[in-house]
Amino acid sequence: MNIENKCVNAIRVLSADAIQKAKSGHPGMALGAAPIAYELWARHMNHNPKNPKWANRDRFILSAGHGSAMLYSLLHFFGYGLTLDDMKNFRQDGSLTPGHPEYGHTAGVEATTGPLGSGIGMGVGMAMAEAHLAAKFNKPGFPIVDHYTFVLCGDGCLMEGISSEALSLAGTFGLGKLIVLYDSNRITIEGSTDIAFTEDVRQRVAAFGFQTLTVEDGNNLAEIGAAIEEAKADKTRPSFIIVKTHIGYGSPKQDSASSHGEPLGEENVIALKKNLGWDKPEETFLIPADVYAHYGKLAETCAAAQAQWDKLFADYAEKFPDDKKLWDEYYAPADVEKLAAEIFKPLDDKPQATRASSGVIINRLKDILPNLIGGSADLGPSNKTVMKGAGDFGKDNYGGRNLHFGIREMAMAAITNGLILHGGLKVYCATFFVFVDYMKPMMRLASLMKLPVTYIFTHDSIGVGEDGPTHEPIEQLAMLRAQPNLNVFRAADSVETAAGWYLAATAKETPTALILTRQNLPTIKGSSKDALKGGYVISEAAGTCAGILIATGSEVATALDAQALLAEEKIFVRVVSMPCQEIFDAQSDDYKESVLPKAIRARVAVEAASDFGWQKYIGLDGATVTMKGFGSSAPANVLFEKFGFTKENVARVMKSVIENL
Repeated sequence: MNIENKCVNAIRVLSADAIQKAKSGHPGMALGAAPIAYELWARHMNHNPKNPKWANRDRFILSAGHGSAMLYSLLHFFGYGLTLDDMKNFRQDGSLTPGHPEYGHTAGVEATTGPLGSGIGMGVGMAMAEAHLAAKFNKPGFPIVDHYTFVLCGDGCLMEGISSEALSLAGTFGLGKLIVLYDSNRITIEGSTDIAFTEDVRQRVAAFGFQTLTVEDGNNLAEIGAAIEEAKADKTRPSFIIVKTHIGYGSPKQDSASSHGEPLGEENVIALKKNLGWDKPEETFLIPADVYAHYGKLAETCAAAQAQWDKLFADYAEKFPDDKKLWDEYYAPADVEKLAAEIFKPLDDKPQATRASSGVIINRLKDILPNLIGGSADLGPSNKTVMKGAGDFGKDNYGGRNLHFGIREMAMAAITNGLILHGGLKVYCATFFVFVDYMKPMMRLASLMKLPVTYIFTHDSIGVGEDGPTHEPIEQLAMLRAQPNLNVFRAADSVETAAGWYLAATAKETPTALILTRQNLPTIKGSSKDALKGGYVISEAAGTCAGILIATGSEVATALDAQALLAEEKIFVRVVSMPCQEIFDAQSDDYKESVLPKAIRARVAVEAASDFGWQKYIGLDGATVTMKGFGSSAPANVLFEKFGFTKENVARVMKSVIENL
């Protein structure tokens, strides 16, 4: 057995042993796709184990994240810091080798994957980032941004709709540095893919605008390598390489569904090793010294690639000092004082929708954040997310900063993750709030990966009006608030919108969802930067406080009107604006007590959405003025009155709570 085949088999053996020891995992892909992974990492991918964050490295995303044992084996052999003990602790608590790859947890993992197809979307985002930064910084003879994004996917990834959304956009943009390798083993958990997946994948992806190639023998390293080089040679189209493999290759379970998601079994692991010609098949985690030696030499070659780039970049910095200064700005944290000065400049006092206020702020930010890039799912004019004079990103202008995602909300969220994961960019995306349902899985990954994405969700309530209940979000606020590590910010006016944007623009590890209105709102007396605390007293009771009205967004003004109405009857209540529950909950106990004193039990929450989640603030004695069902189709003012969002009804509910104590 030559050393290269031995090294391929080492990936198989180590993966099988790790999965068997854990008594949990997915050996099928690791055994079948090992030659693809080896050939790519050893011969065609620029990466440096000594510096996993090298700016010009090629990116590799395992979209089929269940094949994590294979990725960890690669990281172990190439010297990314994973030890043999780490491999022995596969899928165990606190280990560096969790069940699916986790970004920020294991060095060399470029993205958290697991939900199938997500890696394809994030790969498209990384390729877009590479194209954009290359357009901004490269000079003749100085291609300082020049790398590929490789995605390894499986049958399941291509069944998920997100793959079509993302690949379609990649073809439209002509992302020539994106190469997708398809591990085509034609097996899923339930059996042959023929039971549910018979389309001609090659024709589908060709129709998206990809160069498509096929490798008939997934064990032929030379054939795989030739396809990768042919893919690299096409600079105007992304490439899609179908590699025909055998799931569970070499084991008694080869080509069977049972090899997909369960350990092979000790006897079958021994049989696998015998079939591969492995020495001492009864022993576990036994890797020959010559395997480590070969991988060590490959790793040295990888490090040399960065050394060559470092010299190029040093020459670039000397010849183009202004561009080097801009590069540093792209990769540095935001200047919070500069941001605050720009974001909190007064906006027009006249009533305006918070989406309009957001649009003004975006166009302020574009001038002080040169690396700000973003767009909408075909709703830019409605979301107010277009950066004026910043150009449109496309195959004829990769330097454009306005992104047109088309009507592809889930892919948009995944691509946004990829743009940030790449590094160097600050990113936002937008759609109508009700369509967050399409985005949720990829937003969840952003929270898991601690990516400071800014989401702009406009048309935030029954205020959508005539479009009716299909377009009026009800349960979406509660859904997003239930997600860990996500700040959900529903602004009451332009001042609070500025506070939300400041929090989003300065966030380091938390995504932010800005929830904004379609309809005009007044600038509220009392709204202030205190919104940065998540919740604050926007209007104190005029006398002895008998109760607290807690409201968000467009309902804050209604709560203030109800406060005035109650005061006419000598019933004095406090009004609290709570644009962001997550940030309020993170404040000190003393501050929270100052805003919501425990002694004041008469509380009413007012929000044109589901009441789910408000109980923690109103307690057993409180009440809500919220939505109990879906909306309706009518002008917004009619709907707010129909569903009880009037000063009279809010005052009535508060009086009832006070009287029943």
